[in-house]
Amino acid sequence: MVDVSTYSDISIFEDPKALAHDVAEWLCALAQGSERKFAICLSGGSTPRRLYERLADPAVASRFPWSRVHWFCGDERFVPYDDPSSNYRMVSEALLSRVPVDGGNVNAVPTEDLSPEQAAAAYEAILKRYYGADELDPHRPIFDVTLLGIGEDGHTASLFPGQPALEEDRRWALAIAGARPETRITLTYPVLNSSRDVAFLATGEGKREVIARARAGDQTLPAARVHPVGRLHWFVDRIAAPQ
Repeated sequence: MVDVSTYSDISIFEDPKALAHDVAEWLCALAQGSERKFAICLSGGSTPRRLYERLADPAVASRFPWSRVHWFCGDERFVPYDDPSSNYRMVSEALLSRVPVDGGNVNAVPTEDLSPEQAAAAYEAILKRYYGADELDPHRPIFDVTLLGIGEDGHTASLFPGQPALEEDRRWALAIAGARPETRITLTYPVLNSSRDVAFLATGEGKREVIARARAGDQTLPAARVHPVGRLHWFVDRIAAPQ
C-alpha cells in the first residue's frame, strides 16, 4: 500500500503503467482512510483510463470501499452516453461496469432531452443536492479527490484558454460552445478547487513544456489557475516531467 504522506507536489513515474499502478494505490489508500462517504471527481482521457482500469483490477478492486464512494465528472462532451467520445462511456467501460459500484452513487452529466444550458443547470443541481448547500464552504470541500488532465494548450476539464468561463465564480457548471467542435459541459473553478486533493495526471513528451509553464504559474493556462482548498499534486511519467 502506498503511504500517501510520501507524495509531494510532483511525483514522477517511469512510464504510464507505473503511474496508473501507484496512483490507484494512492487513491485506494485515501478512500480506505475515510470512514464517511467519499467523493471522487473524474477526468476523461487516455491517462486516466489506465488508472480506472487499474482500479478495476481485482488486486485493487478487492480493497476499494465501493459502497461509500460517490462519482462525479469534471467535464463531459454534450453527446449521448453511448457515443464513442463520451467521458461517461469511457469511465463506465474502464471502471464502473467492472466493479460493485452503487449505481445511485454515479452522478453523470445529463446530456439527453436537454439543451446544453439546461444540462449544466441540472448538473449544478445534482452537485448542490449532494453537497447539501447552495454555497461552497472552503472548510468543507465537496470532493475528496479531483482528477484532472492538462492539454497541450493548457486547458483542463473543459476550461480553455481565453474563454469567459475562466472568470466564472458563481455558477458550478457551464455549457461551453465554440472552444472545440463539440459543445461541452464543465465544472468551474470554484467547484474544481473545492477538493481535499487535486491531482493532475499527465504522460508523454508532448506535455512536458505545458506542465513546466503551468507549474511556474503561467496564468494564460487554465490549468495553472487551479488552486484547491486542499493539496495539489502532479503525477507525471518520466518523459513528461519538466527538465
